[in-house]
Amino acid sequence: MRVKFLGKKGIWRDIADSANTTVHKEAGVKEPSSNWKRRMLLCEHSPIRQLFIKCKWFELKSWISIHFIRHKIGIEHYVRSQRSDRTGIDRDNLPQRSFVEHEFEANAQAMINISRKRLCNKASDETRDAWIEVLGIIMFEEPELYSVCVSDCIYRGHCYEFKSCGYHKTKDFERKLRTYRDGINGGCKIEHQTK
Repeated sequence: MRVKFLGKKGIWRDIADSANTTVHKEAGVKEPSSNWKRRMLLCEHSPIRQLFIKCKWFELKSWISIHFIRHKIGIEHYVRSQRSDRTGIDRDNLPQRSFVEHEFEANAQAMINISRKRLCNKASDETRDAWIEVLGIIMFEEPELYSVCVSDCIYRGHCYEFKSCGYHKTKDFERKLRTYRDGINGGCKIEHQTK
């Protein structure tokens, strides 16, 4: 499995101008600071939905693709068809481990939401690895977005799974939680983290 970054849509100046509109301010001219971007993403206010990320997985197992298709708010999926009339292969003979190409376009809010579930230790290892590959690209393209894409236990400050993996009781969890919460109400620093 490999992933390719296909681009992004939306610019931070437009996001900031929409945020300004909501608080009775005029549009600006400068690029918002990294600190402002991260704080806006942590707040999860509606203007962040103007930032879209587009990626494509190659040789992704069909059953892993289905895990991602479960996410439908703020994301569009384009998966290569396995229809017999398109492929010349009897679809009934294709196992779930068959490879598909899976392209998606997701807004920043969807990226945060998907990370909460797919970075969890209770998610399948293969699905988590596929999402970590995406985030590895996002780290360079949108570092502020990358810094807020965390597992649900870090996002919520505790594990709420029916059967916890116990990660929320570790020192590593405490460190990552502090890093994630750093600067929520003030200056932020960005640390690259994946669980």
